[in-house]
Amino acid sequence: MSKNRSPIRRSSAVAVAVTASFVLAACGAADDGGAAHGGHAAPSASPSASSPATQGQHNAADVAFAQGMIPHHRQAVEMADLAPSRAASAEVKELAEAIKKAQDPEIKTLSGWLTSWGEQVPPAGAAGHAGHGDGGGMMTADEMEKLGNASGTAFDTAFMELMIKHHEGAVAMARTERAQGAFPEAKTMAEAIISSQSAEIATMNGLLGKD
Repeated sequence: MSKNRSPIRRSSAVAVAVTASFVLAACGAADDGGAAHGGHAAPSASPSASSPATQGQHNAADVAFAQGMIPHHRQAVEMADLAPSRAASAEVKELAEAIKKAQDPEIKTLSGWLTSWGEQVPPAGAAGHAGHGDGGGMMTADEMEKLGNASGTAFDTAFMELMIKHHEGAVAMARTERAQGAFPEAKTMAEAIISSQSAEIATMNGLLGKD
């Protein structure tokens, strides 16, 4: 009897082994499928999900926008810092304060983007008075010196005339970013710059009697 049973037992053992291999294979397939929802695939998926802003979704236009706007904003803040002690008009002083409050935080934000992208942040004073290419609305060293030496109504007039030119340059840069950039937050900032600085240009033109 034992000799007759042994082939059966061996056949049963083989069947169990085959069945077990199918079960393990099925479990492995299930594990692979479930990894997309929190298994082994999760670590490879998480970097793109956790840092799309810093690692991707930006292009050369975004970098150029940030690197160009930082010194541009720095100069506007430098000009605005002159107003409290030199301006005669309360409207000019308020305008200068609004410019400083808007652009100081934007400088920090732009610098943070560049750092996260592994790009160079323009050092303090870089292109501060020289301008970019066709000028970009940047003041020359001579213009900044004359503004710094002015006071009263002469300062008010010079400040607004120079700031209009400066704002027009920023708006042009922002429009380029809006059209060519890829980084959503940079495009949002560009839109805000276009809106706010266009409104300030209209205000200054009104104060100068040019509207």
